[in-house]
Amino acid sequence: MFDVLLLGGGVSGMSCALVLGSAKNKSFASDKKIGILTHQKNSSLQEALFNNAYGIAAGKLGAELLTESTQHLSDLYPHIQQIPDEKVLKIEGTFPNFCVITNKNSYSTKMIVIGIGSANTFSVEGLMAYVTPHQKALPEKQRIQLQNHDHKVTDGIYVIGTLAGWRSQLAIAAGSGAAVATDILTLWNNGVQTHAHDSIR
Repeated sequence: MFDVLLLGGGVSGMSCALVLGSAKNKSFASDKKIGILTHQKNSSLQEALFNNAYGIAAGKLGAELLTESTQHLSDLYPHIQQIPDEKVLKIEGTFPNFCVITNKNSYSTKMIVIGIGSANTFSVEGLMAYVTPHQKALPEKQRIQLQNHDHKVTDGIYVIGTLAGWRSQLAIAAGSGAAVATDILTLWNNGVQTHAHDSIR
């Protein structure tokens, strides 16, 4: 049983995982089992080139970021279980007892964070009732989002990145994932507002 399972290894999903991982020494997070399905085949980063993203050197390829981010997570936070090459097909159950079914396995988890892209090919059974046209994309692109309030779809399910209704910018997607990570850390900390910072001091 995972405490939280992240679906998607793009910008928002990896950002969320990194912030959750960085809280590993906090008492309320030290015993939490965290997993991420790092399926990246359909990520919009595959063809991206970055010249305008804060903290990223000009000319950086999105495909490089995909590889580097999973290695970064593995190197610094190996306690987060990375599950590659599996596509989510279905979600069953209610909070705090969900089952995530992929094309290869099924996983039990208390909470879910969905960081899959906003293409209209989205077809995760169990979530289709929340699908609505994307509010910040051009209509002709036919993008979708999941209905949510401040990233929360329903009890135990959060959505991040473009699927949460945000515009397709790396910094926005990364911030969305980090925001949900701090919401989850706050929940684990009995509602006490929480963030995860490192310091040179």
